[in-house]
Amino acid sequence: MGTEKAKAVMVLSPWASRRLIAKGVAAYPPVRRALEEGLVVVSLGTTNAYVAEELCGEPVDKARYRAGYIDAWDGLCALPAAERARPVVLHRGRRVDWGPEEILERLSAGDVLIKGANVIDPQGICGVFASSPTGGTVGRFVAAAIARGVEIVIPLSRSKSIHGSVPDLVHRLGIGRLRHASGDPIGIYPLVGTPITETEAVRLLYGVSAEHLGSCGLQGGEVVLLLEGESGAVERAFSELVELNRGETRTF
Repeated sequence: MGTEKAKAVMVLSPWASRRLIAKGVAAYPPVRRALEEGLVVVSLGTTNAYVAEELCGEPVDKARYRAGYIDAWDGLCALPAAERARPVVLHRGRRVDWGPEEILERLSAGDVLIKGANVIDPQGICGVFASSPTGGTVGRFVAAAIARGVEIVIPLSRSKSIHGSVPDLVHRLGIGRLRHASGDPIGIYPLVGTPITETEAVRLLYGVSAEHLGSCGLQGGEVVLLLEGESGAVERAFSELVELNRGETRTF
């Protein structure tokens, strides 16, 4: 007899989604290996604040862990540098207080750079909004990471899915190409790496498949997932995600 299969539909709050993604990143084998043997750098970002908490095992000031963000009234914004937290850096699982130059000096193959993104297109290509003329975190770290063989992990929500193409948008956007902008004018940088969204996190944590059904309810960032798989695994995933929703409250 075959294993009994089951399906479930789950709605995640924006904060539970971030926590789920963070738990998925912490379970991703290259991240686990780098925590034991190498260097993990968690760049700033709203979802990355949750990732930092999962990897450190301690709370992070999430408001100060923002960099660029989207505000309903002010548009595209960047938190002033003086108000930002320092990125979490872990060397063999131990938190270290290294600045950008020391991080760049030490990054090598097998290490992990965790960098959030603003959009993911139908081909799974991620894009980062860039309002800094020098490219911000992407300009400072990503090219060096790619050149050295560093693993780039991209935590982001399926609520950031777009219908268009990131490579196409690269040619149409740009700080100097825009006449007007809500907030800061931007370009978009195509980020190459391993995206970990709610769907990948569910697979990593529970061994069941998850499909993105919809997004954006009353809170603006809800995600609807279809869970499918072995009955016991789906039951466990659904039950734990319900508890995750109950346990995570608004933080921004």
